[in-house]
Amino acid sequence: MTRTRRLWLVALALGLVVSLGACGGKKRIPASAGAGAGGTPTMPSDVPSGTSGGADVERLGTETTDSTTFPVSDPETGEGGPLADIHFEFDQSALTDEAKGILEKHAVWLQGHRDAKVTVEGHCDERGTVEYNLALGERRAIAARDYLVSLGVATGRLRPSSFGKEKPLDPASNEAAWAKNRRAHFAVSR
Repeated sequence: MTRTRRLWLVALALGLVVSLGACGGKKRIPASAGAGAGGTPTMPSDVPSGTSGGADVERLGTETTDSTTFPVSDPETGEGGPLADIHFEFDQSALTDEAKGILEKHAVWLQGHRDAKVTVEGHCDERGTVEYNLALGERRAIAARDYLVSLGVATGRLRPSSFGKEKPLDPASNEAAWAKNRRAHFAVSR
């Protein structure tokens, strides 16, 4: 074998090793996700210490709590619960930067509460047909779910659902009310 060919094979093997190393590893929540001073999560002190990333998301902080006890949403209405709503622009299902920041905090919380299951409810304002808003609500719920999954939350823990315009948070017919109603709500259960 010629020297040039050997060098080429060594370079190819080295490139393969480097590229495989870059593809490996677990998904990580971005360092900025919920990070406060010193890089520790600003999300509640509800992330138990000593848990590993496992099949869900990787550990970030050293907070302590009992991961089996957490507030859940009202089973009848889906209201309440520990996860804040995110909001959307008019006629959009794309996540805003603000919504992504909130979802990153949700991923940290879900990491510490592995028994939690979430119904991601998509909601719309009153404008548009029932059918159109049900489809838009579904796209919103799926966008939120998919972003949480991209942060490492197990897909099986998240169920998208759409209410369209049927369950407004604010029944008024003005821009302020419509902005409140364009949301994804997170109903938490065990």
